[in-house]
Amino acid sequence: MSFSTEVKMNHYQNEKENPNPNPNPSSPLKKRGARWSDLWLKHTKSKPLDQMVVAAAAAMQLHSLTSPRKSNSTLIPNFSIIDRTLLLSDVILLKILSMLPDSDSQRNSNSLVCKRWLNLQGRLVRSIRILDWNFLLSGRLIHRFPNLNHVDLIPGCLILARSRDILMSGNVLSMHVDSGCSPNWYNCEENMLPVEVIDNGLSALAGACPNLRRVQVIGASEMGLLSVAEECPTLQELELQRCSDNVLRGIAACGNLQILKLVGSVEGFYGSVVSDIGLTILAQGCKRLVKLELCGCEGSFDGIKAIGKCCQMLEELTLCDHRMDDGWLAAVSYCENLKTLRLQSCKRIDLNLGVDEYLGSFPALQRLHLQKCQLRDKKSVSALFSVCRTVREIIIQDCWGLDNGMFGFASVCRCVKLLHIEGCSFLTTEGLDSVIHSWKELQSLRVVSCKNIKDSEITLSLATLFTTLKELKWRPDTKSLLQSSLVAIGIGKKGGKFFKRTLT
Repeated sequence: MSFSTEVKMNHYQNEKENPNPNPNPSSPLKKRGARWSDLWLKHTKSKPLDQMVVAAAAAMQLHSLTSPRKSNSTLIPNFSIIDRTLLLSDVILLKILSMLPDSDSQRNSNSLVCKRWLNLQGRLVRSIRILDWNFLLSGRLIHRFPNLNHVDLIPGCLILARSRDILMSGNVLSMHVDSGCSPNWYNCEENMLPVEVIDNGLSALAGACPNLRRVQVIGASEMGLLSVAEECPTLQELELQRCSDNVLRGIAACGNLQILKLVGSVEGFYGSVVSDIGLTILAQGCKRLVKLELCGCEGSFDGIKAIGKCCQMLEELTLCDHRMDDGWLAAVSYCENLKTLRLQSCKRIDLNLGVDEYLGSFPALQRLHLQKCQLRDKKSVSALFSVCRTVREIIIQDCWGLDNGMFGFASVCRCVKLLHIEGCSFLTTEGLDSVIHSWKELQSLRVVSCKNIKDSEITLSLATLFTTLKELKWRPDTKSLLQSSLVAIGIGKKGGKFFKRTLT
């Protein structure tokens, strides 16, 4: 046995007795299996690692240039193929959206396209009605609609009843009430937010929307209105419900106010007092008023006179369910530029007018509108037509007590060009004929739903007058119109006693 063979046998015997005599992995005696890294380094001894990386990158770039591109490399160009509006700027897209039809369904459809369209559509909204007061206090309203100029806060100021089974509606307000409420209570006062909460909402709204032009609110105080007056110099129209004399101090700070609606007291909803003190404060502060509406307000000759003296630009005055003291009608003559006088839902006009020579007249007055008023007192009706003798349009709708005698006082209005009578059941054809023949400038006549004005009672002179009019709307007896229309389509000829009894 040679020396080399003996060494190998001894080494084999040692490994059998001690399988791992040297645990050091770096020992040259340990034999390891072939690895992928060893094989890769073995075949790349002639090429350094950096050269391999450069070559791989060049190959990938060459492949991307030569192979057809089925998809774009970035997300935005790929999305721009799907949504072409991403290529348009916000200004251009806003101009396009503003030209679409202004309807609720169209606006809702635009807002559901994507978040961008939702934000852009919110910029186009100018008018909104608040139903949830927290939506205003949390700032979500301003973030969602940053360019508002008309905000109706009245529904949000009211706390809705749990059982919305009864809808209580008035001339200026509607709300849901519980079935167990007492009819003698003021339901709105029991279901209204605290004054401090309403003032905080007004301050937040005014600070975020300085371009407000119209605001409708109920139950605010002087401080809340002062914040609106200071932050919104362009405010032009204001509706304030549940108003009082103290609150009018804040309204007086709105120097550019042109349209104002004050609601003092509404039966069944709330009670508040607006007297001559508040009207005087208003007149001295808001001298640019063009339209003024007083609903459920008190006052007298002094308050109306102050408005006429200070608000020289006033063109339209509306009194709705007024609680004015006697003699207020004579003060309206101080409104020298008044063009429209409107009385709505007034139980009386003026019961104590005083001496007739102090009534005066309105030289600039053009329209007299009476709606749902009670015309029972002859003296007050006569005085009303006397001070409005220069009017060119008379509109009387659903007024109780207007008979031939009451309507005869309108004959002093010699310059009438338009007469509209609707829902006056006491007026007859004779009473109408006697008045309109004295109006030589009459051009338009509308008679609707006056059941005592009969077609069979039209005289020859009245029929001749109809031929000279530029506009004639003659539907006084709706029953005769219904009967003629039914007969024209064949209903009533057959069918029994029902039609015969109702159509005669």
